Amino acid sequence: MARLRVINLGLPKSGTTTLGVALRASGLKVADWKVRKFQSANPEVARHFLGDLMYRGYFETGDPLHWLDEFDALSEINVVGGDLNRWPQTDWGLLSAIIERHPGAKFILSYREAEAQADSMIRWTNLGRKRLKMFDVPGLPGRYGREPGDLVRWIDGHNRFCRQVFAGNPNFLEYDILDEAAPQKIGAFLGLPIRWWGKVNDNPADEAAEAAVAGTDSQDE
Repeated sequence: MARLRVINLGLPKSGTTTLGVALRASGLKVADWKVRKFQSANPEVARHFLGDLMYRGYFETGDPLHWLDEFDALSEINVVGGDLNRWPQTDWGLLSAIIERHPGAKFILSYREAEAQADSMIRWTNLGRKRLKMFDVPGLPGRYGREPGDLVRWIDGHNRFCRQVFAGNPNFLEYDILDEAAPQKIGAFLGLPIRWWGKVNDNPADEAAEAAVAGTDSQDE
């Protein structure tokens, strides 16, 4: 029986952390955005970002999950900031390599209403106000991303991309993070009971609270 691997294709602020917590509570070993120092004894893996590790594996070995064999599930795989700009969920070559090499892989698209997601990105630390504008992000190149409408179009385009390339694939599930039946749908899709569901990593409404979150955003937990 092929090993279950779970890859979330959702963009930032689409409930990726909530999904990661839920999968961890349900018995899977989960990496979210970055491999924390306590999650791996391998110095090539610990404290490295998932998006960068996936591209390293893809180009060095042909297997995007080569450096992530310790983990069952990856809940947010992109990284943007510093000198890194990695968006594996937008790269069909990389995603198809996972499909070919890991027949037990399941792909999930967590999504929410695009206007609300764009607003959350803008208010989350400096993601929408600075980082997305500094890089040529796939689907959001150069000077684009300065207006909320740019982000809405980008988010909608990414969701359409995922639906198109995985159309008819039984190993693909999409869910709205506001759907009360989401945990049941995810559990049925993965073949395991989802033992927790809630809301984490919420976007604070006021700047003071957001600044406090920003101070811990890049900490090595």
